[in-house]
Amino acid sequence: MSMVVKKIVVRKGTEKELKSLGKKIGKVPKFFKELTVNDPEMYNLVIKMEDHIWDDGKLTRKTKKLIAIAIAAALRDQHAVHAQLIGAANLGVTKAEVEEALRVTFLLSGMPAYVYGKAQLDEVMKK
Repeated sequence: MSMVVKKIVVRKGTEKELKSLGKKIGKVPKFFKELTVNDPEMYNLVIKMEDHIWDDGKLTRKTKKLIAIAIAAALRDQHAVHAQLIGAANLGVTKAEVEEALRVTFLLSGMPAYVYGKAQLDEVMKK
């Protein structure tokens, strides 16, 4: 039995944007890559919003990334936690900084959210 692997089609000219987005968020989801072809207008709107949200402002990208990790852990969203942790590592966020952010998550969202985030952290960031 052979498995058919479906290649993700990406609209020409979007590779650079997707690579940049990958550095910001960690991993670009498959559905988002498919948006470049299936709904380019929506893709362009999301890219604009992503740039606006992730760019340094009153909060640094690093601080925003720690907030995103805490929220994803509170929601127990495995994909989001994993992707945000990869993005955090790309920004130079340390494991100790993530652990501190997860303690805030624990305070507001409880032990399950803390344990969930911690398990992902130990898998993605070794030090």
